[in-house]
Amino acid sequence: MSRPSKVLGLSVAVVFLAGLSACSEQAQPLGAAKKDAAAFTGTPVTANHSGTWKAGDKTAWEQQIKTRTQNGQNEYTRAP
Repeated sequence: MSRPSKVLGLSVAVVFLAGLSACSEQAQPLGAAKKDAAAFTGTPVTANHSGTWKAGDKTAWEQQIKTRTQNGQNEYTRAP
């Protein structure tokens, strides 16, 4: 057998084995569905915490988000 035909045969074998390995995927059964918790139930991050929000206080959470959005995304308040 010549060298090019050996390389071609080896290449075909590698491609065949790679394709065959794709058929052996293991089953991935679904676990119990997780429910996300509301954002205001989490613990405040101390680096970004303004001091007005306590974990579980929905109204304080909404007020802080509203204030942060108004101050950080309002171009009129950011302009010099």
